[in-house]
This record gives sequence, structure tokens and C-alpha cells, in this order.
Amino acid sequence: MSTKTRPTGVTILAILEIIGAILSLLGALAFFALGALVGVVPEAGIMGGLFAAVGAVVGGLLLILALVGFVLAYGFWTGKGWAWILGIIFSIIGIIIGLVSIIGNPSSIIGIIINVLIIYYLTRPHVKAWFGKA
Repeated sequence: MSTKTRPTGVTILAILEIIGAILSLLGALAFFALGALVGVVPEAGIMGGLFAAVGAVVGGLLLILALVGFVLAYGFWTGKGWAWILGIIFSIIGIIIGLVSIIGNPSSIIGIIINVLIIYYLTRPHVKAWFGKA
């Protein structure tokens, strides 16, 4: 891989993955902290415990998303074949989620378009070559 030049778009995707992972990590920390804070307030009672549990679950999910984002960014950056596959899979999932949510949120079309463009880009010959998929 060291003799190949990374396509600019792949660099952009890797950087965007890192930014998304950092935001997910910050969200996870916020949910953990707020859940713990509400959980120790005696006046919160049972609801405090419920909010603490929800905070832990959501924080855990965001932490997993952050870790996946960092790993995917590494894969994009270094041209790993598995990153190409995950990029396609995650974009397809994004399109499906966008189609399901478009009824209640017409702005979901933006996410659908972005994911279609990502799939289009990842399937260009020079990009596939970077990932060893040519």
C-alpha cells in the first residue's frame, strides 16, 4: 500500500470518520456523566435510577459507535479492504434508515443523497484499487 497514493476523497472520508467518532465519544461521556449525576440525586428516586440506566446504555452505544468510527477511519486511511466493505455496508444501512425516516423527516433525503454519493465514490476504479478491490 505504501507505493500507492491515497485518493483525496478517501482522506476526506477518513477525517470525517474521525470527527464523527470524536463527537460520538463526547456524547458517550456526556451520557455517562449525566446518568451518573442524576443517579446519585436522592430526590430523583426511581426515575433517577431509570435515567442513570438509560444514560449508561446510550453512553455505551455511543462508545461502541466511536470505536467503530476510529477503526473505520484507520482502515480508510491505510487502504484496508475490510474498510471498503464496511463503508459500503454502513452507507447502505444509512440509505435504509433515511428511507424509513423520510416520512416523518423530509430532510432525511440529504443523508440518503450523501450515502448514495459515498457508495458511488467507493466504487470508482481508482478508489477500489486503493483498497485492493480492483
